[in-house]
Amino acid sequence: MKKQPALASPITLPCGAVLPNRIAKAAMTEGLATMNGVPTPELERLYGLWSDGGAGMLLSGNIQIDRDHLEQPGNVIIDSEPGEDMAQALASWARTATRGGNHFWAQISHAGRQTPKNVNPHPKAPSAVPLELPGGRFGEPVELSEFEIHDIIRRFGIAATACKKAGFTGVQIHSAHGYLLSQFLSPRANKRTDRYGGKLRHRARVLLDVLKTIREAVGPDYPVAVKLNSADFLKGGFAFEDSLQVAQWLEQGGIDLIEISGGTYEQPKLVGIEGLEEEEAQEVKASTRMREAYFVDFAIAMQEQVSVPLMVTGGFRQRSVIEEAVKSGAADVIGLGRPMCVDTDAPRQLLSGTSSLERYEDRLKGLPGWLSFLHQIAPVRVMAAFSTMYWFYAQLDELARNGKPRPSMSVLGASHRILRRHARLLKSRG
Repeated sequence: MKKQPALASPITLPCGAVLPNRIAKAAMTEGLATMNGVPTPELERLYGLWSDGGAGMLLSGNIQIDRDHLEQPGNVIIDSEPGEDMAQALASWARTATRGGNHFWAQISHAGRQTPKNVNPHPKAPSAVPLELPGGRFGEPVELSEFEIHDIIRRFGIAATACKKAGFTGVQIHSAHGYLLSQFLSPRANKRTDRYGGKLRHRARVLLDVLKTIREAVGPDYPVAVKLNSADFLKGGFAFEDSLQVAQWLEQGGIDLIEISGGTYEQPKLVGIEGLEEEEAQEVKASTRMREAYFVDFAIAMQEQVSVPLMVTGGFRQRSVIEEAVKSGAADVIGLGRPMCVDTDAPRQLLSGTSSLERYEDRLKGLPGWLSFLHQIAPVRVMAAFSTMYWFYAQLDELARNGKPRPSMSVLGASHRILRRHARLLKSRG
């Protein structure tokens, strides 16, 4: 009988790299770099805390390949061969983030049309299709030329190479949550009629070319992962049947791990919040044992189509559910995000069996009620979603500067804090 894996058991990836356990710190935007995209001592301090927390692998937040397409001010930027100062800052960050013996992977991304207007009023995208969101936060996108697409693919390779040289132990290509590569996959956002639009194989071409470019740059024994939407959950968008096919192509391309996620800014399923339109249903059997986890049902279905290891992030709270997901084979790696904004040692607690994530829930018990009221009001639902994210960003800021979170902070105070930081960074940009 095959021995069931436990949370503390190692996992060997197709490239031969070994993760020491099954828990990963999921990618979360930190916003702690300089406006020029250089990692700061604060960013280093944050990842030192997480490295001490016991996770087998840490994922960075968005590392952007184009300074004109940030997901928010304060992203780390690698859009060309790093100079000496940048190379040293990346190397110092990587050393601190791996001091606990864990892996540290760089999440490499391009925001596309989800670039805020205050960063770029006319961001590049697969097609000139604007986000359907109120509030004027995002500008009118401009369709990318084929030359620009080729340059973006090249930049992904440059960023991956720089991260490997700096001491990162792997990279993740961000092709989820409505960012650029995810936009190419979506027939709702991608209206192109050339070789990058139309049929799914054409819409997936950029992602597959990015994977090929990175694999050639870093070699066969270096971990390369992809974050992929299970679905966009939007009518006419990227569906689960598409995701299954793309996952198979990724496996053929030599991927080492696929993280299953879902949603976009228009349908923020990734944070468990409803969008402005009704969620598009997907033909996936629901799990009754692990219903708290957002995307575990999709991972179970995907396991039937691919043999590459799968990581699932989102919604996990009970230790029993996390253990069941790993033991049953529903997920090979469990990603923890929000709990680690307030409990940096949550992985160690789970691995030792001394705690679930109740402390996380207790600290935030006043937050959901306030947000649930706002979510009933459709025009401000998106504002509430961003306010939720700002509260977590503010906790990361507290951890980075003071070494501990401040969960008593109000949502309004957190939003004000993050928006002030963005304004300060943008002013320094000139």
